Amino acid sequence: MKRTLMTAAAVCALAIGSAGCVTVLDGEWSSGDEARLDAMEEAAAAMPAADDEQQPATAEGATAFVADAETRLAALSEEAARIQWTRATNITHDTMWLESKINAEYTELQVELANGAARFNDVQVPEDVRRKLNLLRLGIVLPAPNRPGAAGELADITTRLDSTYSVGKFEFKGRQITLDEAEVLLAESRDPAETRALYEGWRTISPVMAPDYARMVEIANEGARELGFADTGAMWRAGYDMEPDAFAAETDRLWTQVKPFYENLHCYVRGQLNAKYGDAVQPDSGPIRADLLGNMWSQQWGNIYDVVAPAQGGASSYDLTERLVASNYDAKKMVETGEGFYVSMGLPELPETFWERSMITRPRDREVVCHASAWDLDNADDIRIKMCTQVNGDDFYTVHHELGHNYYQRAYKDQPFLFKNGANDGFHEAIGDFVGLSALTPTYLNQIGLLQTVPGEEEDIPFLLKMALDKIAFLPFGLMVDRWRWGVFNGETGPAEYNDAWSANMLKYQGLVPPGPRPANAFDPGAKYHIPGNTPYTRYFLAHIYQFQFHRAACKQAGWTGPLHRCSIYGNAAVGERFNAMMEMGQSRPWPEAMQAFTGETGNDASAVADYFAPLNAWLTARNRGKDCGWEA
Repeated sequence: MKRTLMTAAAVCALAIGSAGCVTVLDGEWSSGDEARLDAMEEAAAAMPAADDEQQPATAEGATAFVADAETRLAALSEEAARIQWTRATNITHDTMWLESKINAEYTELQVELANGAARFNDVQVPEDVRRKLNLLRLGIVLPAPNRPGAAGELADITTRLDSTYSVGKFEFKGRQITLDEAEVLLAESRDPAETRALYEGWRTISPVMAPDYARMVEIANEGARELGFADTGAMWRAGYDMEPDAFAAETDRLWTQVKPFYENLHCYVRGQLNAKYGDAVQPDSGPIRADLLGNMWSQQWGNIYDVVAPAQGGASSYDLTERLVASNYDAKKMVETGEGFYVSMGLPELPETFWERSMITRPRDREVVCHASAWDLDNADDIRIKMCTQVNGDDFYTVHHELGHNYYQRAYKDQPFLFKNGANDGFHEAIGDFVGLSALTPTYLNQIGLLQTVPGEEEDIPFLLKMALDKIAFLPFGLMVDRWRWGVFNGETGPAEYNDAWSANMLKYQGLVPPGPRPANAFDPGAKYHIPGNTPYTRYFLAHIYQFQFHRAACKQAGWTGPLHRCSIYGNAAVGERFNAMMEMGQSRPWPEAMQAFTGETGNDASAVADYFAPLNAWLTARNRGKDCGWEA
């Protein structure tokens, strides 16, 4: 989570300017954008005449309109953020009611301002004013139509969807368990019957969401069409300095760059699972059974490293979780260590209010949203994280990631309200992931005293395999989530086909299948937080590309000449200065300019992924020789 307005999911629908789940237009205006938004002028005609008199369709009127919009949004966003934080850290009937009410109010304001901004389509205005007008037009994640009651109904649905997910429990071995309990059990279990029960059990919480989700799609699409878009998915794709279809093609191009490596990894992992479980559980050809991969959504496979480790030289000389426990880390020390990384690069310490107001561990006296997120509640200095932190290697990485959001928020806090955001939504995710690449290296663990010595080259393949099981395995999942939603939003996938389409995407992109037939009422997409939470997901795919671009550039700036996977930028203030300069730009300039400011590059390039993992890819190719890789989709 990124900016103030997104507590978990419901508020992702409200993201604009400083809002939390930001998917707003981040680039310069194009003729295609103008054509797409012509329909907004007609909607804007319904605005009250008083507004037209106060802010005429002139350059001066546009400047005044934008200034007023930023003032109103800033004030309401802080109120909304504080209510959303309250609901996320204490889920009750009353806090849900409060959040639903403020979400509706904020959505109504966004729709009003989006329609109002269209009045200035043909007015010559200063560049920064034009950019802000564009952001107002394209900055709503789930737009409500401009009719009485629509925003309220949409807010009720999104709050209900988010809370249903967050309080979900299911029966396992005679007791009710939560998702965080189920995730630990699934990660550790090597019993296929047990992993299937956990995988299918969690998905019993989501069928009830399906009617709400279908209705939400209807309302949001109605709102998107009023704003001049074909559907909500097209509106989401419009925020990347290119036409929606061109953006989809660009993500396909990036996937093409990394797909061969994923197929290589898939082939190797499938063979190891076959050796472990036999043909009856996991055949040595075709797709992989999803529940065997150690993750509730099979999006990262690092938890089964013990199953797929090389027969020779597969053991690391250390286990990060064990090192953390042995070094007496607790949740707070995990966060303090993450802060120390950013401080070592010359960035300021977190404010004292961060420590006073963050939720770092799971409270035992109330229901909360445990999904890790970073918050900016006042568009200035009240930054926080919300995590149910456990002392393990996964959360060690997550802490570094979430603090990346906070440091980005702090860096751009002096920008005008509508520029208080990432260069695009992928940037906001990539900042912390980039730091996380250094944070997981033995080099860094040695620098902070968790390791006494840095292992030699003999541990490179085990290290890279562990990284690939998380980073490379995630890439097709990062694509398929929004590919499914784009099909839902454009009508290609109706409510009756929701689950079949989800399973088809799993097979097409990931080469995975569920452990058994799914029930007729299954709504498996709802078992992934970002679906009921309405957080656009392509940002995470982009972040998994950007983080390696950032890492390669930073290591070059630091003068690193060794393998990329051993580079740590901890303590490098020169890199930190250039890094912070990019973050300070916020959303004030098109994302290619932000990319260039730090990396010297102006486009998306997955070649850094190949550079980082080159030794492992060669190793996998040798191990897969003669195998029937791939799967039927």
